[in-house]
Order: sequence, then C-alpha cells, then structure tokens
Amino acid sequence: MANNRDHIYMQRALSLAEKGLGYVSPNPMVGCVIVSKAGDIIGEGYHERYGKAHAEVNAVRSVQDSEKLKDATVYVTLEPCSHHGKTPPCADMLADLPISKVLVAMKDPNPNVNGKGIELLKEKNIQVEVGLLQSEAEKLNEKWLHALETSMPFITLKVAQTADGYVAAPNGDSKWISCKESRTLVHRWRSQDDAVLVGRNTALHDNPQLTVRLVEGRQPKRVVLDGPFELPRNLNLFSDSFEEKTMIVTHNKKKAQQDADPMLKMLQSNYFRGEIITVEKDDSGHVSLREALHKIYDSGIHSILVEGGQQLSSALLRQGLVDRLQLFIAPKILGGGAKSIINLNINRMEDIRPFRDFTWQQSGKDMLLTANM
Repeated sequence: MANNRDHIYMQRALSLAEKGLGYVSPNPMVGCVIVSKAGDIIGEGYHERYGKAHAEVNAVRSVQDSEKLKDATVYVTLEPCSHHGKTPPCADMLADLPISKVLVAMKDPNPNVNGKGIELLKEKNIQVEVGLLQSEAEKLNEKWLHALETSMPFITLKVAQTADGYVAAPNGDSKWISCKESRTLVHRWRSQDDAVLVGRNTALHDNPQLTVRLVEGRQPKRVVLDGPFELPRNLNLFSDSFEEKTMIVTHNKKKAQQDADPMLKMLQSNYFRGEIITVEKDDSGHVSLREALHKIYDSGIHSILVEGGQQLSSALLRQGLVDRLQLFIAPKILGGGAKSIINLNINRMEDIRPFRDFTWQQSGKDMLLTANM
C-alpha cells in the first residue's frame, strides 16, 4: 500500500514529466524518481526530447553510487515500455537492476505495451504497484491519451472576442481584440501543441505567421485548410523560414498532384517545400474536417491549436470536433461585424450544449474561459 512518502515521490516524478511538455510528442511525457532503501532520492529524470533517452534511462544515469540501487524503489509516471522504438525497452533495463519495487502511476494503453512492461518486471521478482496518482498522470497526458484512443488529434479551439461576441469589425479588422498578456499565452500554447491550424480565409486576410515569438519554445507545425488549393504562395505560411513546417489540406487532388510532381518542382524557383494532404469534400463542398483530422493524426500530430475565424470555428463545433475551448473575452464592445460562433443548428433552449467542465481566470484585462466539451 502506498504511503505519504510514496505520494511525494510520485508527485515529484509527475513534476519532472511536465518539463517535457511541447518537446516529446508524439511520445507521452514521463518522469522517474529512484529512491534508495534508506529513503533518499538517488536518481531522477524525465523524457526530455522525442527520440532521446526515456525518463527511466535518464534517472538511472543520474545515480552516482550504483551500490544504492540495491533494493531501491522506482517511481515512474507511465508503465515502462517493453518494445523497441526510437530507444531500447525501459522495462528490460529496469529488470536487470537490483531494485526491489516499481510504483507506476498508470498503465500504458499503447497496444505495444499495455501491461507487458509490468509483467516483465514481475517475472524478475520485482514488486510492482499500479495506480498511485493515476488521475494526475492521465491528466498530464490527456492529449496523448485522446489521440491514442480516437486516432485523431486533441483539438483546442482558441477564440478571442469582444464582450458582445464579435471576433472582427465590419471591415474585417481583428487586431487586436485581446490584450498582450492573452496573446503571449497563445504563443505558449503554440509551443506546447504539435500544430496550429487555420482556414483559408484567415490565411488570406490575416496572413499570419503562426510561429512562437513571444515566448521560448518549439515551433509547431502549421496546417492550413485550402480546399480549392488556390492560396497565393507569397503568404507567410508558404514563404518564410518555417515553410517546411506548413501542411496544406485540400480536396483539389489534381492541383495537389501537379504541385507535388518532382519534375515540375525542378522548374519552379518558389515551389512549396511543405506537406500536402488530400481529402474528400464534405456535403457542403468544403474540406472534410473529420477525414482531415484523421490524416493529420497519421502524420504524427497528436494535438492542434485552432486559431481560425468564424467559419472554421463554427464548423468544428457544429461537427463535435472540439475537445477544449479557450475563449478570451475582452472588455470591449464592437456592436457589429463577425460573430465568434454561428449556425450550430441549435433552435431550442433544451438543445443547448453545456460544457463538461469549465474554469474562469483573468488574463491581463481579458477574461479567459477554459471549457472542456
């Protein structure tokens, strides 16, 4: 049975795991703490970068006196892997150590693991306990778990609106509705998610960069939905230094095939160096969002921050594809222009959609609603 000290050590492992936020995807965040028989922390580590050493390996490497590993206890936030991926199996490594016990916050639902790592440790007569701070571990990796279970990225929809619900003035101008503190927070979110997504109208009229500039962090992939495949190539998304991080999703398969032709690329000085994904049209003649998200997931993207306009935001909500809404409300009034959300096909109050849970917080002069759908 876990005691108070066990909780403290596992909480430390969870705190270490969180340091990998934004850097380890599509892998999960994992932390590990090693405690000697005498009750001292002798090693700790976390998964720092995708493709690099896992948390357990880093923790073992940090142990300065290997003699203290005898009968030590290992606290790890996720079941040690039991298969060869970018790195060797961590379960095998731990099983070869003279440790006596491993406490695991949560089992790894990945079919390649899913209890195999735990069984391997038990076969070596190492005591294993699973479930300590499990809900906290699941919360930490909720986006990874969602992607694994649904084969679709976790979708966070960001909206910045005035107090009366507008996202742009009648002339289309939307800079800036939210305050600087809120915009800085959005850049932090960009660095933590795998990709940022916009529609063709936002790309054309706002010409965004969708890069991380106001904070330090990883540059995300950039996804633009361009059904007819007609956006001009001088836009920032297609011409800046991060062009190779841009993905175009289109239903115009003929144009996409021509653009990807290697012979034609040799003849073009400004050919597109990013990735092109083709999907079918939906009933309204636009890109099939659900198919697009499945294909984006297949490319290794597990979480997306959507920074689209009224049409894309409304379409995602209408189709039930939003997992979390991040809604900034600025203390300003426009009185006209583009509403943030329209046409959700809700005509009666009894059909209104409540949030699963939500929180409010202040962001500079704005208020931020974080709501799980």
